[in-house]
Amino acid sequence: MTSPAPLSSAAARPLALVTGGAVRIGRAISLALATAGYDLVIHTRRPEPVAEAVCAEIEARGGRAHLLHAELSDADAVAGLLPACATFGTLRLLVNNASEFHPDAAGALVRGLWDRHFAVNLRAPVFLAEAFAAQLPAHGTGAVVNLIDQRVLKPTPHYLSYSLTKQGLWAATRLLAQGLAPRVRVNAVAPGPTLANIRQSPEDFARQGAAVPLGRGPRPEEIAEAVLFLAQAESITGQLLTVDGGQHLAWQTPDTEVPD
Repeated sequence: MTSPAPLSSAAARPLALVTGGAVRIGRAISLALATAGYDLVIHTRRPEPVAEAVCAEIEARGGRAHLLHAELSDADAVAGLLPACATFGTLRLLVNNASEFHPDAAGALVRGLWDRHFAVNLRAPVFLAEAFAAQLPAHGTGAVVNLIDQRVLKPTPHYLSYSLTKQGLWAATRLLAQGLAPRVRVNAVAPGPTLANIRQSPEDFARQGAAVPLGRGPRPEEIAEAVLFLAQAESITGQLLTVDGGQHLAWQTPDTEVPD
C-alpha cells in the first residue's frame, strides 16, 4: 500500500481524535497520523505517563498533540468527549480504536463483562461517530475509521461477547456510512495477530503468527497505514480493510482433517 503524501501546510493540518491512542496499535496510529500532517487528540481512560510520552514524541517531530481522558463505559463521559475536543478545533477524523478484549464463551458468560464489551466496543464508537458528524461545519466533511477484528470474518466461540461487539461495529460501520453520507465517510480496519495480548506467551504469539497464510501477522505500523489510507481515500465508504496476514482465510481447522 502506498502511503498518502504528508499534508504540507501547517494552517491546513486537520485534527484527529484517536481513542486509546497512547498504547499498542493506537500509539502506532497516532504517530502515523502525526507524521502525515494531522494534529492529534489522544484519548486515554486515565492519565498515564505513556500518554504524555507519545505527545512529547509527536511534538518533538514538529507536530501537535493533546490529551483527553474518558471512561468509555460511562455514557456521560462519552457524551462529553467531543465537546472537550472543540477546545482544540474541529475534528476531521475520528479513529475508534479503544477496545476491551476478554475471553468468554457460551455456558460461562458474565453479565458485567458482557456489558463492558458492549459499552466500550460498540456503544461508545457509534455515539462518538454521531457526535463527530454533528460537530462538523455545515459544508464540512470528515472520516471515521473503526478498528474491528478479523474475527468478524472468521468467528471464534472463545470470545463470544467481544466478537458480537465487533460484528455489531462492522454492521454499524455500513449503517453509519449510509446514514452520515455524503459528508462523513465511515470505514473499518480488521487487524489480525498484531501484538501479543496479556494472556499469551511470546511462544504462543509466535505460533499464532506463523499459522496464518502469509506466515506472520501485521505490524502495528501496517495497521496504522491502513487507517491512514482510509482516512484520506475520498471515494471509499462502508468498507472493511482486513490486515491480518490472511488469518481470516485460514482453512486448516480440525474439520478439514475429516475425510468427506
